[in-house]
Amino acid sequence: MILFDKLWSTMEERGVSTYQLREKCDLDSKTIRRLRANQNVETKTLDKLCVALSCRLEDIAEYVTDRTEG
Repeated sequence: MILFDKLWSTMEERGVSTYQLREKCDLDSKTIRRLRANQNVETKTLDKLCVALSCRLEDIAEYVTDRTEG
C-alpha cells in the first residue's frame, strides 16, 4: 500500500498549502482528497508534486506492506 503521509510533512516544511499546491500543480480538490485518503493517483500527479515541492518521490510517498494481504 502507498501512503502519502510524507507529502503533508514535506509541504509543511516548505510552507506550501493545499491551495498553493492546487495552483502550482494544476490539481483539483478531488485529487487532494485522494492523496489525503491514500488512494490511487496517477504517476503524472506524483511527478507534478515532486516538481512543485522540489523533492524526490520518497519525500512524498512511502510503500508499506498491507498486512491484510495473505
